Amino acid sequence: MTVEAAAPGAGERGRVARHGPEVVKTHRADTDPAALRVRVQVARWPGLGGVLLPPLAEPAVREGRLVTRWPYGEPVDQAVPERYPWAAAGALLARLHAAPLAELPGPLPAAGGRQRLARAVRRLRGLPPEPRLGAARRLVLRAHRRPLPPPGRQPALCHGDFHLGQLVRAAGPPAGWRLIDIDDLGVGDPAWDLARPAAWYAAGLLPPEDWQQLLAGYRLVEPDAAGAAGDPWPWLEGPARALTVQSAAQEVARAQLEARQLSEAGVALVDACGRIAGLP
Repeated sequence: MTVEAAAPGAGERGRVARHGPEVVKTHRADTDPAALRVRVQVARWPGLGGVLLPPLAEPAVREGRLVTRWPYGEPVDQAVPERYPWAAAGALLARLHAAPLAELPGPLPAAGGRQRLARAVRRLRGLPPEPRLGAARRLVLRAHRRPLPPPGRQPALCHGDFHLGQLVRAAGPPAGWRLIDIDDLGVGDPAWDLARPAAWYAAGLLPPEDWQQLLAGYRLVEPDAAGAAGDPWPWLEGPARALTVQSAAQEVARAQLEARQLSEAGVALVDACGRIAGLP
């Protein structure tokens, strides 16, 4: 599984720039100022120390866009897959999900998982039909027509856009891995935070040992979660289908915009969409 960049894109999307020991993030043009302020307050809440990277300042406005400042953290080294911190990531997610909602700054917005799915599909639909990618596009959109599942657990504080590109190693104190990118932080179904690696595992793109490390790290903190007594898929299957569609829609859109064939990962995700579309 390739580590995804934590801040892709330009224009209406977010941008990140490093300035020595600091990182400055320019947020999406449609970012809600009130929701971002609450998310920043949650990121610096003492009870989540060691889980979320705390900001250096309150959000500001520059040239009409919301901007936040963060300490620099060392990202996951994409060149060394055998050292990807899957167990640490699972433990961080479990600690995030265990945060007491009633004690957090608020009002908390909804986590952004479902909105991200909708944006990815809307972006794909907005592109003109491309004959080379027509079959892939049809499979993704057919899979998207399957209804989304209801929440499988009590609402929790969720990251909303988890992947390994959302981890950095902070200098501390204390030193260690932290979750970054709070743009989709909020209340939601915690299964959606595990759904992207689950989708990649189901599509054959994430090695089984990496998937098991993620689950093991999660269960160290939440022993009764993620199917600890057996199979995690009754909890994860629906969100994993949704993230399969989202990831496939992004891959097809990128291939079309870059005038290239689908990547190997894109082919696997589109094939998975075909299996989803064929379910009874």
